[in-house]
Order: sequence, then structure tokens, then C-alpha cells
Amino acid sequence: MALQHRVFRFLARRLAGRDLPLRLVLPDGATCDFGAAPKVVLRFKSRRALARLCRGDVDRLAECYVEGDLAVEGAVHEVIAIGAALAEALAAAAPRLAALARFLATWRGRLAGKHSRRRDAAAIRYHYDVSNEFYALWLDRNLVYSCAYFHDGTESIDTAQEQKLDHICRKLRLSQGERLLDIGCGWGGLLLWAAQHYGVTGVGVTLSERQCEYARRRIAREGMEGLIEIRLQDYRDIPEDSGFDKIASVGMFEHVGRRNLGLYFRTIDRLLKPGGLALNHGITAMDRESRGNGPAGGAFLDNYVFPDGELAHLSRVLYDMAGAGFDILDVESLRPHYALTLQHWVRRLEEKRAAAIATAGAERYRIWRIFMAGTAHAFDAGLLDLHQVLVAKRSAAGPAPRPWTRAYQYRDEKVPLAGALDWSEDGVSAPASAEAKP
Repeated sequence: MALQHRVFRFLARRLAGRDLPLRLVLPDGATCDFGAAPKVVLRFKSRRALARLCRGDVDRLAECYVEGDLAVEGAVHEVIAIGAALAEALAAAAPRLAALARFLATWRGRLAGKHSRRRDAAAIRYHYDVSNEFYALWLDRNLVYSCAYFHDGTESIDTAQEQKLDHICRKLRLSQGERLLDIGCGWGGLLLWAAQHYGVTGVGVTLSERQCEYARRRIAREGMEGLIEIRLQDYRDIPEDSGFDKIASVGMFEHVGRRNLGLYFRTIDRLLKPGGLALNHGITAMDRESRGNGPAGGAFLDNYVFPDGELAHLSRVLYDMAGAGFDILDVESLRPHYALTLQHWVRRLEEKRAAAIATAGAERYRIWRIFMAGTAHAFDAGLLDLHQVLVAKRSAAGPAPRPWTRAYQYRDEKVPLAGALDWSEDGVSAPASAEAKP
């Protein structure tokens, strides 16, 4: 009883004035509500979990959930929202816990040798080699594990992911016979879409053995051998200097590391033909300084989800792209799209709970459920962003021609390009229009 009184008194002081629809159940069965009509119930099965709550240790509390010392009842989006409010209350009461007031952001690794080839391969395999069957339970039919693209928010995840694949192809203005490189190709969805709908050939690289095996089987099954090649290869080891007309990197540069961003974009420049286009699609930090001092949840993500993952602010991304010599053509934020994508994934994972546990284990199910719900909250609350950045490589003749407007990204028609101005004796005039397919 003494423990019960101490815990409830401690939390009552810190939650004073807040009407949280939260119920706590202690290991001895004692309960306490912190608002009317509780929507979320936290059942503490050990004193260890309870002590971590009282210390405001969000990362360790998440570990208790994964390990089964803490049971959580309620809709997962409400669990995350109340968890964030609880963290804010604890942080406001203790300045040393101020970082806990923010939720889920920059991930940082802490061991020596971070972002070496061997270390990056191990980190990627930890996350992506869980099981192809596990991901197939809740991803779309093309197994696209990145932000979808919605036209009005009512589409299915299958439709929204195909819209994303096509949005990327349009931005890159892919044309018949071009050669496309996909860095971090996942299960091959983008390359297959581009080859089937735009007539390109391509190469995809990944560090995940299971993704590589699956993509190769799918390519063979769909009769695309000879057109698409999938390699188990580090981006730093791709040999084809100036070998690709277009390059895409989707949901991969978060694994590169901030100190390697310059090398990463210089590598893309080396691989791209003069006048070619490249698109980088990735999560960006809201902290302009990008020092890795992200909101609460960082250690949990580093330990359980994305070892060595790091986020950079958009300004840093653009700085390093410009440093590699690229012309920056287009920047688009897809922040609300990723919040909705993650909501779809969480709902589908919950619907396949039994199969997910049978395939990957109960701990893995709990990790992915809370990680994706928490990340959806972070995007929805504006704690994280997602940007697509389109760049062009200059040729000896100067900047690459580009469309006059963004209409080519949304309409299926020929695109007039704006090149160098014609400095005639009659004055400056626009060049004769060239045309390119979207």
C-alpha cells in the first residue's frame, strides 16, 4: 500500500490540471484514474516498470512494454498521444528531463565504427531481414516500405503506394530505354514499376539479403530478367561511373549518417550521366542543428528498430547536395502523407496480429506496433518531416534543361523544356521548345 500511495501521489502532483483519459494498474492490482472515462490503461507487471515511469525514463519504459513487464490497453494512436502528454508533464516537472517533452526523432548510434561498410550491413540486416513474410502481412502488394502518396487521403495503401512510385517516375521524367539506379531498392517495387510502365532498364542495390532474394525471384516470376538487376552491394561500391541516366534513393539516406552525406551525394554525382536527374526521398529532422539530440524514444529506436539511423535537417541535405555540384530543381514535403501511411501500416499489422506473432514473435510485433504508431504521431505533430528533393547534374554545356512548370508531375503529356536563352540580335528570347516524356 505504501508503494501505491507514493506512486499515485507522485503522479498526481505532476499531472495536476491535466485531464488525461488514463488509468494505471499497479502490480498489486491498485488502480488510479487521471481523467474521466479512461481510454488507455497501463498495467504494470513489475516494480521495475513502475520505477521507470516515475523517473520519466520513456526509452526504458518502452523496453518494459516490449519485454512484457508493461501491458498497454487502448487504441494505439491514443496510447501514443497520452504517452507524449505524460512525457511532457514529467519533463515540465524536471528540467533535466526536458528532452522527454519531444517525441521520436533523430536516431543516433553510439559505438565505434559507425557507418563502416560492415556496420551498415549489420544495421540494415537487423531491421530488414526480420522476415519477408512479416512485412508482407501489412505492407502493400508491392512491398513498398516508405511513405505513400495520397491524392485525397481516401485511397487504399495499395493505390497510394503505386501513386508514389509513379510520382517518382514522373519527377525523374523517365523515358523508354533509359537506365535507372535505385539505391536501397528494398523488395524491387520501384524498379519493376519503372520498367513495366516507362520502359527503362535498371539496377537496384540493397544490403538486405532477404530483400535481394525476394526481388530477384519476383523479377524472374514477372519475366523481367535481363532488364533489371538486383545486387547485394553497398552504395559506395557501385562501379559504373556516369553509368545511369536517372537515380532514385527512397527511404535509404537515413542510414547513411550525417557525416557521410557529402560522400553519399558525391557518389550519386559520380554514377549519374551529365544532364541526368536524381531524386532523394527521406525523413528529415526538424532540429536545424541536427545534433542527434532528438526527442524521447531515440535510444529505444537505436536499440530495437534502426541501429545507427541518423536524420539531417533539410537545410543540411540541400547544403551537401549543392556541395556535390547538383542543381536543385524541386523540393516537396510529404509529411502528412507519411503520417497516414503509418496509420495504414499499424492498422494492418494489428489486423494480422496472430500471424505477425507466429511469423516474427511477440516482441517483434510489439516493437513494430509501438514504433510505427509513435512515428505516425511524430509526423502528425510536426516533429518529423519527409522530403523529396529532385536534382540535376550539370553537363559541359551548363545546367540541364528543366520543365517550365510542375505540370509534368501530374499530367500525362509531353513536357516542354526550358534550356539556355537565345541571345539574338533582336534581344533575349526563350529557346525553341524541346519535348520530353513525363
